[in-house]
Amino acid sequence: MSGIPVKQGNHDELVTVRDAGDRGVGVFAARDFPAGSVVLVGVIEAELDRNTPHASQIGIDRFVLHAGLMPMANHSCDPNCGIRPNATGAHNLIARTSITEGEEITYDYAMRNYTIEHFPVPCQCGTARCRRRITGWKDLPNERKSAYRGLIAPYLLDLDKLTGRP
Repeated sequence: MSGIPVKQGNHDELVTVRDAGDRGVGVFAARDFPAGSVVLVGVIEAELDRNTPHASQIGIDRFVLHAGLMPMANHSCDPNCGIRPNATGAHNLIARTSITEGEEITYDYAMRNYTIEHFPVPCQCGTARCRRRITGWKDLPNERKSAYRGLIAPYLLDLDKLTGRP
């Protein structure tokens, strides 16, 4: 795929979509993003009646498919973005750190889904913090949960309380 800049709806932040090696297609910054800025705006394509391999959890028992570029953003165990639900319940990606032009946009899928059962292959993020498999929020170590606070879907904390997890 080419590295053509893509405008996110009314959003003025630009990204490119191109080959991400072993991870398939990825989303890359077409300009610098300061920490705290919106990188991708989430849009819901369809409601689902259950969790599936491509589902995003948007509530304690609500799952959706995102439209647009969100499904092309790859997982990382040490991501440069986090999740913040928007007014529709879809996930916006927010820069956790400063992102430079050309850097791949990544987030930890555990920031959105309490459980992940649909990734049988080993994680391919290649970071020093790689967990070797893609896990949900319930399986994250407490230090990662703490590092992600403020940039996760809030229902994950509700599910922790319901299940008695820290």
